Amino acid sequence: MNKLLSAADETQSIEQALRDTVDLMGVIKEKLVGFGQNLLGAVIVLIIGWYIVKFITRSVKKILSKSKLEASVSGFLNSAVNIGLKVMLAIMVVTRLGIEMTSIATLIGSAGLAIGLAFQGSLSNLAGGVLILVLKPFLVGDYIIDGDHNEGRVTAIDIFYTKILTPDNRAVIIPNGTLANSTIINASKEDIRRIDFNVSIDYKENIEKVKGILYELGAKSEYTLKDKEIQVFVNKFDPSAIDMVLRLWTNAADYSGAMWAIRESIKTTFDKEGVVIPYNQLDVNIVQNNQMSK
Repeated sequence: MNKLLSAADETQSIEQALRDTVDLMGVIKEKLVGFGQNLLGAVIVLIIGWYIVKFITRSVKKILSKSKLEASVSGFLNSAVNIGLKVMLAIMVVTRLGIEMTSIATLIGSAGLAIGLAFQGSLSNLAGGVLILVLKPFLVGDYIIDGDHNEGRVTAIDIFYTKILTPDNRAVIIPNGTLANSTIINASKEDIRRIDFNVSIDYKENIEKVKGILYELGAKSEYTLKDKEIQVFVNKFDPSAIDMVLRLWTNAADYSGAMWAIRESIKTTFDKEGVVIPYNQLDVNIVQNNQMSK
């Protein structure tokens, strides 16, 4: 009799375990179906939203390009709109997955310090971009030189980075935070620039003759601004040469061409006129038998 009761209890236990397993499988199936539906919905939202974001971004870019805003401001605003829309899309996708935003907000709040440290550089670049747009130390199209000796023409000012194109056609991406906290030389800020040509001549040369040659070269150059004074003067006395300076003004756009052309003219004219450009040399005196020979 006891054996029969024990067998009946075991049968009931097995049946209960089977029912619990079936219930668990049903719950898992329900959860998987629900997650699959949420995942499918999130993927659909992501794909459709991505195309909408691209469409809005292109439309905003066209509108800004037709406006009277500066290119730097237009680029910054376009980047801000693009990033803002993508952040909104990410929130919508996460919400569609069934994750409550209150939970995410709580998590972000509890991890605020770590997130702040992680995004410290990005926030610095964002603040630097705002400062560049407000203070306008340079604009798109300007030729700049930064504190790290990167130089080139500015092609874009984005929300986090500024892009420049070097004279040898290399693209340099500089964080806005770095630019905002470094010395910037803007070679395009003014319409005209001064060029100083330092020329060394031998101590035996006639200074007035050389001054006349240099002045004539500056006056005849097509790059020289005729309404600006041309100066030629003795700058300093070096150990083996007299350092003279030809100073003139030219348009900022012609700076490099003027520098190359006039330098070449100085050398060719000095060769024709017999003006010697000295180079560093060392005289060694050897004393033998109380006599000095050179």
